[in-house]
Amino acid sequence: MKNAIHPEYKEITATCSCGNIVTVGSTAGKNLTLDICGECHPFYTGTQRVVDTGGRIEKFKNRFGALGKK
Repeated sequence: MKNAIHPEYKEITATCSCGNIVTVGSTAGKNLTLDICGECHPFYTGTQRVVDTGGRIEKFKNRFGALGKK
């Protein structure tokens, strides 16, 4: 490997919106903020939650609901 061309690899903290803090290695050099992690992801926790921001499902049904009724 050539010297002085590779980025510096540092330990940073990745903070999830659920409050979980994970220490990871990165070349980015700044701390990360995550939306979801292994502690709160439905696949790993076994719980299901519906995230409907702004009524997207209802808006879709209003726009395209008539197409399915034939």
